[in-house]
Amino acid sequence: MARTLFGGALSAVIPLNAKDISELRQIPDNQEVFAHSQTDQSIIIELLEYQSQVQDAEAARYHFEDVAASNKAVENGSWEVRGLEQLSQSELSMQECSSAWLLSGAQLVSKFNEEAKNTVNIHLCLFRLPQYTTDILVTFNDPVCINTSAVGNVAATPWTLQDFQGVLQSFCLLDPGVFG
Repeated sequence: MARTLFGGALSAVIPLNAKDISELRQIPDNQEVFAHSQTDQSIIIELLEYQSQVQDAEAARYHFEDVAASNKAVENGSWEVRGLEQLSQSELSMQECSSAWLLSGAQLVSKFNEEAKNTVNIHLCLFRLPQYTTDILVTFNDPVCINTSAVGNVAATPWTLQDFQGVLQSFCLLDPGVFG
């Protein structure tokens, strides 16, 4: 079932075992953050300023590099782009976007201290909405080494790339007023 986002302005089918992080801590108004209840995986949806200085595929790279900077993964060799493809409009519910791009990559990030770094597979989808001067970024963070948060839970079922694709395919705009 679809979950409403940003006060009902958008919606998407969020995978099972998702915990809305805004129930636990303050989240910026331009973000919706969901974490798997039993693993370190997360899905982040962000409303960002449209980057008119970069075209489509390069805009996806631009946002990926921005995420790398936020994760302090800026050293040479601490991140890589593994794939970049345009998504077909016919497979998306978000018909308002001028284009949608899926970037797959990896970043070497530290969760709690600088010494312990972990590779995180990052799947990032960029929905471009120039008519609203907005880029929507949907990011699936999938650590290579997953810790289970629930004590004794050896049967935690992690989210898959198919789960993330379900989010992207179901993602839709309900109220363009969210863009101001």
